[in-house]
Amino acid sequence: MTAYIVRRLAFALFLVVAVSSASLVLAEIAPGDASLARLGPTASRQAMERARERYGLNRPLAVQYGDWLLHVLRLDFGTSMLYDRPVSELIPERAANTAILAITALVFATFVGLPLGVVTGTRRGGLLTNAIRGGSIVLLSMPPLLTSLFLVFLAARTGWLPIGGMRSATTAGGGVLDVLQHLLVPAAAIGLPLAAMFERLQSQAIAETIAEPFVIATLARGVPRRRVIWRDALKASLRPVAAVYGLVVGTLLSGSFAVEVITAWPGIGRLMLDALSARDVYLVAGCAGVGSVFLACATLLSDVALAYVDPRVRE
Repeated sequence: MTAYIVRRLAFALFLVVAVSSASLVLAEIAPGDASLARLGPTASRQAMERARERYGLNRPLAVQYGDWLLHVLRLDFGTSMLYDRPVSELIPERAANTAILAITALVFATFVGLPLGVVTGTRRGGLLTNAIRGGSIVLLSMPPLLTSLFLVFLAARTGWLPIGGMRSATTAGGGVLDVLQHLLVPAAAIGLPLAAMFERLQSQAIAETIAEPFVIATLARGVPRRRVIWRDALKASLRPVAAVYGLVVGTLLSGSFAVEVITAWPGIGRLMLDALSARDVYLVAGCAGVGSVFLACATLLSDVALAYVDPRVRE
């Protein structure tokens, strides 16, 4: 098991470096001028050249990349041209906000989608089963952007929940309850489609598992059906969900980009959008690197969970 985890850690490190490097290179070769985006169209050529020299953008791309990589090894991710602050100071707070949103949505999707999948997978029909399946199909057909727009509209019409931001301007210090109220709309926008996907995966998996000989034999020995399903069959059916957990987080992060913009949630998605608009190459690379760290950690968690439920993958 240790050797397996070491191999997956090496792959995770490679993923982080590759994604960050590709983001920096693509942002640098994209059309436009970062100094123009920072100084504005009225800036003189001399001012633009001084800005490019200050941030090291007047050197060849290969030299810029090599210098950036050496600084990254010392945990120096460069200086943001947009905010004129070190990237390492801008990223942590926004990354924490995105992590709060992502973890909340993932926990919600897991603890809602999997039990509902067990219910629909172990029943042949009925009003409850059909309602759950129909709701899952509707949610799966709606992208996070549309889901977030609908939930923001619903919150605005009803007044039950805040429609944007992370804290209320009128709440001193932004209490925990205030943050939780602001969290509900973006977390639901991401978590509901994920819960629907988990329900569909788990429903199919549990339906196949209860037809396995070991489950039939256990039921034949008189063990209560509820106990067999929720104790034995459930664990045996978790392999498909565990296998896609890493990919789910990738979908979650790409979905949270749109949701953060719509709901004004101050996370990595909004910061990345600002960085792309200003062609802030070092901030783009930092945001992409943090996103790849999230993805790598989730992929590693997925691999470990898969190895736990199916020891054959360790080989």
